Amino acid sequence: MLAFAKLGVSCFGGPIAHIGYFRQEFVVHRRWLDEHAYADLVALCQFLPGPASSQVGFSLGLMRAGYLGALAAWVGFTLPSALALVLFAYAANALKNEVGSGLLHGLKLVAVAIVAQAGWGMARSLCPDRERASIALIAALVVLLSSSSFAQIGAIALGALPAFGCAVPTQRQNPSRETCRYPSRKRSG
Repeated sequence: MLAFAKLGVSCFGGPIAHIGYFRQEFVVHRRWLDEHAYADLVALCQFLPGPASSQVGFSLGLMRAGYLGALAAWVGFTLPSALALVLFAYAANALKNEVGSGLLHGLKLVAVAIVAQAGWGMARSLCPDRERASIALIAALVVLLSSSSFAQIGAIALGALPAFGCAVPTQRQNPSRETCRYPSRKRSG
């Protein structure tokens, strides 16, 4: 819970930045799972409705220590942010002067830098070759240049097309480490 609490009080920048922080802490530093398993987890959480960063944190806790680990991850990561948001809402009236406007503008600039750093870190591990980087760039352009929400679905579909024609299954280096384990109840009977 301490690892999640540390991130819960220090993470800044939104869901994409949180996912980058999680990667740095739990894949790079603590080695709870490898890049491939983390990418699969993030993809699953992005697909599900709701905030992906909270789902990734909850899932990491679940994978590491079962249901109590999931609860500890939520309490450690999500609860501090929720409390900070409530406190910030109460203090929002005090930020309506020039100093407050400057402070908020500075926070927005820091958030952009943090999200860019998290995105770059994820891009280096998820798009290591020219083919995947090209698919990601085309998908980003489709989404950014379109005002339709259907562009996101179109970008996903366009990204999947090359997989049907030229994807070759690859052998994992160490399959025993890449297996995601989730707690389950065994039924007797």
